[in-house]
Amino acid sequence: MPINIPRGPSADPIADANRLTLRDHLLLDWLAEHYLLTADQIARALFSSLRTAQRRLQLLTAIGALYRYRPQHGSPGGLTQYGLGRLGALLRPHAYHLSDSARRTRAPRTDLERRARIAADPAQQRHLTGVNEFFIRLHVHTAAQPRDRLTRWWSEQHATAEYAVYPGNIRPDGHGIWDTGHGEVGFFLEHDRGTENLARVLKKLDGYRQLASRGPTYPVLLHLPGRRREDNLQRELGLLQLTIPVLTAVHADDPAGQVWAMPGITRRRFHLHELPSSHGEPGPFNPTHPDY
Repeated sequence: MPINIPRGPSADPIADANRLTLRDHLLLDWLAEHYLLTADQIARALFSSLRTAQRRLQLLTAIGALYRYRPQHGSPGGLTQYGLGRLGALLRPHAYHLSDSARRTRAPRTDLERRARIAADPAQQRHLTGVNEFFIRLHVHTAAQPRDRLTRWWSEQHATAEYAVYPGNIRPDGHGIWDTGHGEVGFFLEHDRGTENLARVLKKLDGYRQLASRGPTYPVLLHLPGRRREDNLQRELGLLQLTIPVLTAVHADDPAGQVWAMPGITRRRFHLHELPSSHGEPGPFNPTHPDY
């Protein structure tokens, strides 16, 4: 039976909102936190097929729940990407906003400004797509392994704000908690596209070391574009006296799998659930402890 695609948002946003399913609301939650997902990522995470996903995305775009970013030169593989539309922003008024503290840019004041900033920056699109792909793969993994759960998936802005109470001023690209029934592993993701020199990548570890002195000790995952860069970075890490767990893998690897390399250990790699992790003590100074 053909689906009825409206020509545009109706005059009644409540009527449009009533058309949304629980799955649609989950997608809006993700986009409010993570800004941008490709059609392929949405299909793999939430639908049975890309075709089914595209039909639903078409309807959600037509009623203004989603906004479709047209592929631009330099966008990730020419993939169609989606963010919050006007109705989506209305339903998720507390969406996280991209801002660049290094450039002292303010957070956008409207959903239109939010969309314009993302659309005008292909490099940011590539970065967001790469970071979100890591977590989408974990989410897809849980469909085949129902015992496994991604119990926390925070954006850079969310994690930066939550951990601002600690020393270190960390700005991870993402933060998650992974639970396979063998215990929870919290982690910080640093998604590397090979655009920074290794010294700058290693400098980021200083903040995580300071954080571990008074807060949780989570492994820092350096997610790298290829084996050569991983080999070079592992060599540099081996020269450091690390006080926190730091591991590497490459983008092509399954992040839940036995792919994580630890400096100084060359004979094996580790699954994500095997990595050392401590939430720290619950209390006012550790508001992100799961039990607090």
